[in-house]
Amino acid sequence: MTGWADKFTKILSASIIVLGFGLAVSPGWAEDRHAGYYYPEPQSTEVYHARVDELPNADRRTRIAFVTGIAAQQQRNPYAPTFHLFAKGDDGEKLIILATGAGHYRTVYQLRGLLATLTAVARSTPVFLDHAAPENLTFLDLCKMLGVKQLTMTDGDKVAHQFTIQ
Repeated sequence: MTGWADKFTKILSASIIVLGFGLAVSPGWAEDRHAGYYYPEPQSTEVYHARVDELPNADRRTRIAFVTGIAAQQQRNPYAPTFHLFAKGDDGEKLIILATGAGHYRTVYQLRGLLATLTAVARSTPVFLDHAAPENLTFLDLCKMLGVKQLTMTDGDKVAHQFTIQ
């Protein structure tokens, strides 16, 4: 594993372990108030049916710590990050992955590639390794464990793809 992947794994693990695991219940949303502000209206959406349950104690604080840990790691890298991660919504139940520069993640395929990379890193974390089949879990499953209900990935210009996580 590369240096950034090791650090990402440590931050992710610490965020989950220190703040506990859990469930955050939040009402559905009729409209996406972040569309048009952080990203364009999503051109594509899908429902992801997670293979795991929400963890019993995860809450807004856990999700914010997860996002903060990733941001802190990115700031320590000797290069600029290619994306930023935000937790939004009243309970931090909506994650947004936003490309940081022109040309980054400008197609849904590039966004899926980033998701695959995040999946590979997540599979090396203790919370996944303790699972019976970590090789079958994805970054979206990690989102479910943290109580995330929606993930939007965008180039910040023309492309946005949104997942509803169930």
